[in-house]
Amino acid sequence: MSFEPWSRFGIEVPGRRFPPRPSLDGLSDEELLLLLAADDTESGTTSGTTSGTKADALRALAGREPAEGLLPLVPSLGTGNGRRPLPFLRRAVDRLGALAVPAARGWAVDEREWLARLGTDVLADHPGPEAIPGLVAELADQWEARAWCGPDETAKRLARFGPEAADAVPVLRAYWLHTPHSYERADYLQALAAIDPTGLDDAYTESLWDCEKRTRLLGIASAPHRPQTMERIAVLRDDTMR
Repeated sequence: MSFEPWSRFGIEVPGRRFPPRPSLDGLSDEELLLLLAADDTESGTTSGTTSGTKADALRALAGREPAEGLLPLVPSLGTGNGRRPLPFLRRAVDRLGALAVPAARGWAVDEREWLARLGTDVLADHPGPEAIPGLVAELADQWEARAWCGPDETAKRLARFGPEAADAVPVLRAYWLHTPHSYERADYLQALAAIDPTGLDDAYTESLWDCEKRTRLLGIASAPHRPQTMERIAVLRDDTMR
């Protein structure tokens, strides 16, 4: 195994060399769930194999269509010390979307901190309409405090309500214009498009020059057909560095 980029400078990097881990992508959902349910499957908390087979199974599930059979297994998928979830569990649960809400109500009151946090996050990501005023107020408070980390999550939660969250539009526009975190602009633009798509032509056109790929792709998909935008899209198409 090469330890690039260090070895190209003649720098020797000591360390153990592990064989490549086998991929579980060829297994069915049912086979992956059986691995996760097995008591003797390594969870990556004891020795040499580190992340272990269960983490590999979760990684495979996280890239597939939702597997509801994962839900009853979630409480057993913490690390051996009980302090955190196994790698890729959150991503696999996120694939389930609102299907995870009923189970998450129980997780949220669990005495294990990692499971309670996971349950709370799932419930926060899938609130009912009664949560809209609180989310709008949260976004406004974040703006007043000039909180630049976190409003993108609030924006994504508001976006799920579509036009019902119209009161959030002014603050979302402010964040789109002024956030110093370029990687969050796509989330604000997507939220605006879901809640009130009118008047976004200029934002989509501007997005064609954005430094973030996600934002540029939104511009390519939705910018108005004007000579300027079509020329820019042609440049992006032919740019090998895009």
